[in-house]
Amino acid sequence: MKVLGIETSCDETGVALYDSEIGLLGEALYSQVDLHLEYGGVVPELASRDHVRRVLPLIKEVLAQAHCTSDMVDGIAYTAGPGLIGALMVGASVAKSLAFAWQVPSLGIHHMEGHLLAPMLEDEPPTFPFVALLVSGGHTQLVSVLGIGQYQLLGESVDDAAGEAFDKAAKMLNLDYPGGPAIASMALKGTPGRFIFPRPMVDRPGLDFSFSGLKTYTRNCIAEYCQDDLLDEQLNADIALAFETAVVETLVIKCKRALEQTGYDRLVIAGGVSANQRLRAGLYEMLEKKSGKVLFYARPEYCTDNGAMIAFAGCQRLLSGQREGLEIKCRPRWPLEELAPIGQ
Repeated sequence: MKVLGIETSCDETGVALYDSEIGLLGEALYSQVDLHLEYGGVVPELASRDHVRRVLPLIKEVLAQAHCTSDMVDGIAYTAGPGLIGALMVGASVAKSLAFAWQVPSLGIHHMEGHLLAPMLEDEPPTFPFVALLVSGGHTQLVSVLGIGQYQLLGESVDDAAGEAFDKAAKMLNLDYPGGPAIASMALKGTPGRFIFPRPMVDRPGLDFSFSGLKTYTRNCIAEYCQDDLLDEQLNADIALAFETAVVETLVIKCKRALEQTGYDRLVIAGGVSANQRLRAGLYEMLEKKSGKVLFYARPEYCTDNGAMIAFAGCQRLLSGQREGLEIKCRPRWPLEELAPIGQ
């Protein structure tokens, strides 16, 4: 089965074609980073308009890559949520229109399920069950995964997600958007131990996260040490290192607890922040102390938003017989646990 995947949940337009027997046949991605850079974050209306401009040319590009014509496509998957409603509507409208024109089934896919399943695109994919850390600009969640659609939420952020906290901290430090890569790069020049930031919510039971207080601590640190409202490069780097280390160590501690709570020996990390090298190193170090525990993640281009993860997730659900009509339905907020298991 060949499935066209369309991702337009936020600030990347992603398109891919996935074959259930061969694998990925073609993919294309357009990032809006430069468009939103001057604003320090995503402007929803600009994002929606840019998706309108990019999505059809990208679909043509992917079909050409795959040497496929429209009559060779067996189904269309698109991101139905969570995300920005205007951006979601662009992908959904195009998907439904093509499904009607090509007379193929279509299906809305949960954005975070796409991220969760992205490591399945690798040569050595994880097997069920596993604990998944979904960590991106809009979400920080720990999930018990028994199978596709069989998800139990173990913990989540009660305020800012980790990626959102990175973006806000980067803005305080006058670094570029997106904040995660900018802070990681600046932190490489930091002095270890100059600042020690708190590890939020690790001194209490449970698997929930909170990064809002860490953001405030960062602002206060800048105010205390900044001279004449100017941040010198070394101070910038030292604060960036302290912030990144605090976020990473908090995530590692919670992942360790989740593995102990579930008894699983596999950990999957997914979403944009999963590309952070300090996070991966911290998790490897933690897992080395736990014999038999294994870490899985996607290659960097599949950590951020992309069409391949939507095409793959859509293919699995379409193969199971799931279908929907031509009515356009998008859900800016959509709990992962509401998804139906494969085969039901």
